[in-house]
Amino acid sequence: MTKKQKRNLKRIIIALSCFLIVFTTNLILEKIGGDSPKFPFGLGSIFPNSSIGWLLPFFLFLSIYVYIGYDVVIRCVKNISHGQIFDENFLMVVATFGAFGLGIYNSVTNQGIEGFDEACAVLLFYQIGEWFQGYAVGKSRKSISSLMDIRPDYANLLKDGIEDIVSPEEVKVDDIIIVKPGEKVPLDGIVLSGSTTLDTKALTGESIPREITEGNEIISGCINLTSTIQVKVTKEFYDSTVSKILDLVENASSQKSKTENFITKFAKYYTPIVVFSALALALLGGLISHNWATWIYRALSFLVVSCPCALVISVPLSFFAGIGSASNKGILIKGSSYLEQFNKANIFVFDKTGTLTKGNFVVTNVYPENKKDEILRLASIAEQQSNHPIAISIKQAYAKEIDKNYTLTNVAGCGIVAKGNNTIYCGNEKLMKQFNINYTPFDGVGTVVYVAKDNEYVGSILICDEIKSESKQVILDLNSLDSSTIMLTGDNEKIANKVAVELGLSSYKSSLLPQDKVSYVEELLKNKKPQDVLCFVGDGINDAPVLMRSDIGISMGGVGSDAAIEASDIVLMHDDLKGIPLAKKIAKKTMSIVTQNIVFAIGIKLIILILSALGIANMWIAVFGDVGVAVIAILNAMRAMKIE
Repeated sequence: MTKKQKRNLKRIIIALSCFLIVFTTNLILEKIGGDSPKFPFGLGSIFPNSSIGWLLPFFLFLSIYVYIGYDVVIRCVKNISHGQIFDENFLMVVATFGAFGLGIYNSVTNQGIEGFDEACAVLLFYQIGEWFQGYAVGKSRKSISSLMDIRPDYANLLKDGIEDIVSPEEVKVDDIIIVKPGEKVPLDGIVLSGSTTLDTKALTGESIPREITEGNEIISGCINLTSTIQVKVTKEFYDSTVSKILDLVENASSQKSKTENFITKFAKYYTPIVVFSALALALLGGLISHNWATWIYRALSFLVVSCPCALVISVPLSFFAGIGSASNKGILIKGSSYLEQFNKANIFVFDKTGTLTKGNFVVTNVYPENKKDEILRLASIAEQQSNHPIAISIKQAYAKEIDKNYTLTNVAGCGIVAKGNNTIYCGNEKLMKQFNINYTPFDGVGTVVYVAKDNEYVGSILICDEIKSESKQVILDLNSLDSSTIMLTGDNEKIANKVAVELGLSSYKSSLLPQDKVSYVEELLKNKKPQDVLCFVGDGINDAPVLMRSDIGISMGGVGSDAAIEASDIVLMHDDLKGIPLAKKIAKKTMSIVTQNIVFAIGIKLIILILSALGIANMWIAVFGDVGVAVIAILNAMRAMKIE
């Protein structure tokens, strides 16, 4: 709770306590007096002259009114001076001033109905509703701004051997900064000296610290845990990872949904309509019945209940709470329009490498199995100087010391020949054929590396891109929602088919170039039904054109990827596919709450409006119709923050 919220809560408690004391005392004295002329107006009976007895309760209730509602009156006057007349502040002030005026009239004419308590109660309970709104917004904003903890406060700039503490915005590209243990990394860069451990949890969701050494890239927003390091800055603050994430978080509610835009327009036309309707009710009723006090009272009750607070507050709050719930789980949604649209998403197109798969190659099979160590040893010798992902996977699978007494020769497009104590051939079928080696073709799905020694075939290694552990369950969850799941990949038919079958995808397209992916998505968009919503899920690096072209772009691996943040509508910060069905669940729950609030608020208000016009409902019921409905709708909206 903020200081302002605490201050307002204290003001509400004091005002409510005073109101209850004055209201109860007044009520008791009225009951004691009954019809006795000695007790004409409750608290007014303290005055010996009944004609001015109404002044004490008037000033007591007015004092409470001014204490609790001065800011509402000030806002109303300011808005009127700026040409913004018809809003909830105007409705509250007109209704309460009218109730005070009617109370004075009834008191002076000795009709025994003050109305001061009702006028005071309207603004008091309105402020209670406003406090609930502020508290709810604060809680949902806290869920979103929890990511704001990654914002660095300063940078230790090293210039001419002198260390100076400066704002991150002052640091330029190629400047040297020092990051000490316990400090946040302020800018993206490359480690020049030192090695340390980084806490990347705020960015990646990974609880295991990451080890970095000299030459490693480092991104802003991480926390340095163990040792001091020197970093050469590669991006200015405005262009850094942390800055882009913060910009996304701060503008998360900038894109309004269709529902929110409707409510805004609704309130714009609705408020003046009810004001003139209340005026017509008072004038027509008074002219026909000549009982002006009764019809003015009904019109004032009509004004109170007609305030659109419940809708204007609860609908945006529901979306805000939903976005907050998602961001708290590492799912950044750029606006309520995308949240609303994602609820209808039913076509999910996935890029394969880096999205459904890890994008790192691993040895999955060595044939024959009984020669596994020998085959991996020979292949590791041949691949020892290569940084190709396939070479790295072979060396990782061998994980032993490699004999370096070999001369390596690269055979373009075929593989490597290593000459030393013996000659090793490591590569594809073309290499085997080129050196007339009699090999056994391996019919595996993936990249096959053949190994021979001294022109004799030894065996083969199958290397595949590893499927993410959560991919199958995510596809299963989406299929269970009657969604289409489609994979696009540049891999050949065999590999694509294997992955598609293993994951249970609806369909796939293989051997695609980057421009082919855009063309295929264009075709899907052209042929889909009007109510369908197509989402493309990619790594955000090579897929920016498709992410932007689809109805909703969802990027994986958002950390450190400029394209992901800029091109996509939803960013999965933790690089976890499970965020997709979770975001779908959040969107569904949020839209359900929005619908509930709209139906509930409009329904209750219409009923009480009719009852107020007929004189069946008094201003106390009108207060419930306004503040009570708003508080209930706000509490309902807050449920969107608790979605697991």
